[in-house]
Amino acid sequence: MITTKNSTFSPKITRSPYKKNIHYLFISNKSGICLYSKNFTNIYKMKDRQLISSFFTAIRAFAKELIGKSIKTIDMGVVKIVIFKKGEFYYGLLCNSIENLILLKNVILKINFLFIDYLNVNKINVDAEYISNANLDIKIDQIVEEIISSEFDLRKEQKIIENFNKLSLNDDILGIILLTDRGKVIYSSKNQLNLKYYLKEVDFRVKICNNNILKLFYTSKDNNLIFSEYVNDLYFVILVFNSEIKFGLAEYYLTKAVNIIKKHLE
Repeated sequence: MITTKNSTFSPKITRSPYKKNIHYLFISNKSGICLYSKNFTNIYKMKDRQLISSFFTAIRAFAKELIGKSIKTIDMGVVKIVIFKKGEFYYGLLCNSIENLILLKNVILKINFLFIDYLNVNKINVDAEYISNANLDIKIDQIVEEIISSEFDLRKEQKIIENFNKLSLNDDILGIILLTDRGKVIYSSKNQLNLKYYLKEVDFRVKICNNNILKLFYTSKDNNLIFSEYVNDLYFVILVFNSEIKFGLAEYYLTKAVNIIKKHLE
């Protein structure tokens, strides 16, 4: 049902065009009929829309039966499917596994407002009618671009990344991750699959940072020491260390990473 091009993943993640991490959007009614779909990247190709609708119907039933929540995430390795329930509609996103849930929620919230307005204005029959409209496509593109696109200075970010590449060579540091305030990954010294492990708690961490708790120190399940800090209301930096590192030395490296960001934002 899904075919994909062969691809490899670099251990360095840099800011890229906004569509790269979100591949597909599907909207279905409560019966599971696909009302709208959009392919953002052409990396993954869905050959039969109604088969996809049936697939999402099964996922929806599974999510409702076992969890009873309005969001369900199906992890598929390098990609994941995230299902959101908004009123009578289900929104499905096929995206890279590192994409942040807070950011995706924001995308779906705005698309939902646009979609409901479109249905009302055009008196669409949501029980059967499939929507194909170029203007709607453009508006959805604009929503995704506004939320996910590069809104910071890429030249400054590139300087930060270059310095982080050097800092990550230090034997004391197991990994460095840099995210935007919305949880968008800009850089990681870990490969994409390992990165997923450290991003599982990022939704929670970013929420805390938005409530002005700027610095966090904690131990992961594999006993790595994780230091993180929120920087200038723009970035969230995470450093991973072996648990045997001295606390003062780990804080020194975190301060160094924070100062790299601040220096290049001046």
